[in-house]
Amino acid sequence: MVPLYIFGVTMNTVNVLAVDDEPFNLDLIELAFLDTPFVKLTQAINGKDALEKLSLMNAEVVLLDIRMPVMDGLETLEKIKSDPRFANIPIIMVTANSEEKHKALRMGANDFLSKPVDVEELKLRTFNQASLYKTQQELKELNKNLDSLVEKRTYELRNALVHAKETEYEISLRLGRASEYRDLETGMHIKRMSRYSALLGKLSGMNEEEEELLLYSSPLHDIGKIGIPDAILLKPGKLDNNEFRLMQEHTRIGALMLDEGEKYPIIQTGKIIALQHHEKHDGSGYPNGLKDEEININARIVAIADVFDALSSKRVYKDAFPLEKTLQILQEGRGTHFDPVLLDLFIDNIALFLEIQQVFPDTEEKPHILNILEEYR
Repeated sequence: MVPLYIFGVTMNTVNVLAVDDEPFNLDLIELAFLDTPFVKLTQAINGKDALEKLSLMNAEVVLLDIRMPVMDGLETLEKIKSDPRFANIPIIMVTANSEEKHKALRMGANDFLSKPVDVEELKLRTFNQASLYKTQQELKELNKNLDSLVEKRTYELRNALVHAKETEYEISLRLGRASEYRDLETGMHIKRMSRYSALLGKLSGMNEEEEELLLYSSPLHDIGKIGIPDAILLKPGKLDNNEFRLMQEHTRIGALMLDEGEKYPIIQTGKIIALQHHEKHDGSGYPNGLKDEEININARIVAIADVFDALSSKRVYKDAFPLEKTLQILQEGRGTHFDPVLLDLFIDNIALFLEIQQVFPDTEEKPHILNILEEYR
């Protein structure tokens, strides 16, 4: 069938339900649409019959007489509008009574026809309501499709963001490990330390974004060790004063390596941590002798996480300290080396940090750089 355009809407088929207990009135409605083959007319003789037929068809307009036996038009109107399946179908009430017409409109009727019915008016009002209904349905379907598209795009963007963040963290980890391979630390130190830092940040009241930023930037804390000569970095014995002063420069070197990264929060935060994570609460740290809250909170947190992991983990030059001794050493630095509030928070929640330690134990999967260099000696 060739589609017909009415009021700018494509009308392939219009399904009309006509409800009237008078056969003559139903015949009149049928005659009115004889010259419009795209109208599919279904008839019902009362409200009960109408509700049964509505459930079996896809009605787009209901022509509803008010005065009928079994179930009158007003009761039928109420039942149709209260049923979610039919509530949006336009109802055109047919009546000769003005009072009934007003009541029907208050109950949700969309339009009305006065008796005796004018055939041309009947057709125009039916087509008008049908076009409005079809437009609403098309908009509803369009919104549904748009919602689905937005949901799909949002899902894709969310996944892309997660992947981007995971990539940032992986790069940060690998840059951190670049310094590890020139030091004597183990492969899991960076992962543990960054997660200790993020957890302590969360416990201290950081929001999710701040906590995530700390997780991603803390692996950069010792990146400056890349610039320290092997003779100092890999020296098996104690450093002399000059060597120790040069070793301290890894904080400045790290900050220089991460300089001019203001547009990138991870790099910018990593720079601050690299520069300040050896500052001490009482001002006796390096490189700038900052104290208390002059030290950025991220650096204060990393200081605790870094020292805890160094003490509680095995190194080539020492065995892991027992937990009791590790906590004792940390406590001895309370208020001098470490922020007392953050340290108390760390120790009070030590069980949570030990869980991280168990998830990321040290392994011997990859040889340390010293083992590789030994082969050439």
